[in-house]
Amino acid sequence: MKAIGYQTAGEISAPNALENITLAEPIPQGFDLLVEVKAISVNPIDTKVRKSNSAPAGEYKILGWDAVGVVKAVGDKVSLFKVGDEVWYAGDISRSGSYAEYQLVDERIVGHKPKTLSNAQAAALPLTSITAWELLFDRLGLPQDSSAHDARILIIGAAGGVGSIITQLAVKLTGARVIGTASRPETVEWVKKLGAHAVIDHSQLLSEELAKLDIADVTHVISLTHTDVHFDEIIKVIKPQGKLALIDDPKEPLDVLKLKRKCLSLHWELMFTRSLYQTEDMIAQNQLLNRVSELIDSGELHNTLGQHFGAINAENLIKAHTLIESGKAIGKIVLEGFSS
Repeated sequence: MKAIGYQTAGEISAPNALENITLAEPIPQGFDLLVEVKAISVNPIDTKVRKSNSAPAGEYKILGWDAVGVVKAVGDKVSLFKVGDEVWYAGDISRSGSYAEYQLVDERIVGHKPKTLSNAQAAALPLTSITAWELLFDRLGLPQDSSAHDARILIIGAAGGVGSIITQLAVKLTGARVIGTASRPETVEWVKKLGAHAVIDHSQLLSEELAKLDIADVTHVISLTHTDVHFDEIIKVIKPQGKLALIDDPKEPLDVLKLKRKCLSLHWELMFTRSLYQTEDMIAQNQLLNRVSELIDSGELHNTLGQHFGAINAENLIKAHTLIESGKAIGKIVLEGFSS
């Protein structure tokens, strides 16, 4: 089967940063689905792994944690899917990824693809949907019945991949007032289009930007990028006994003692945790992906595809990694079909 991989970790500009290769088609066992990959999207985690993790000697590492495809074969313990089903998923970071024509993935972290989206549109959503859903409802404990009328949620980095879906989910399901951050005219417009009740500039002091809206404090902060840069301002704007959730990897250590005076809680979200540790509630990702499919097909949520980079090959993936690392991507970057 065709695949795109690399052997040595490094910069995307390095020779052989990503290569077109040929590998043996994998065989499903247990809860595995063998999926014929139709479309993928590229995430910051792809670039982080490529920079830091080399393949074992003589082998290739296959990235990719967002895919849409068709089930071609199943393991002996599979009960949720059958051959021919259209599926979407973000996969398991400890296994071979979706930069390949065929991929093995545990059925408990797979959902049924939304019927109203194309493969490319759907590929933009699994990882961000899982991350956003788990962060809002599992980590922060916000309601899904629009009853959080007194809540005020600040989303830092609302125009990115996760921000684009978490903004929609927060607006549609929680009932809270949602304030997104963006710093460029095009990203401000994107966040407004997603439904945020207000947009502020994260290149300025968050407290001063909120004051312009007559907002004294917020009950929840979702920090998706540069948490270390904004940390003191985050603490300043959170209401006492409020909650902070983050997904990024701060370059500087966070002084959590600063949270004590206001009795603030800190929550980490990593959507790979359930699959990495084979948790008892691993099937929750299957359930939430199916729920997101329903919300999309009913028109409640919209796809977050930003740019289509063409066929799935090394040349196009190098371009995608380069754009993501520039920090200027809006929405999600998708690729579709393998070059002949």
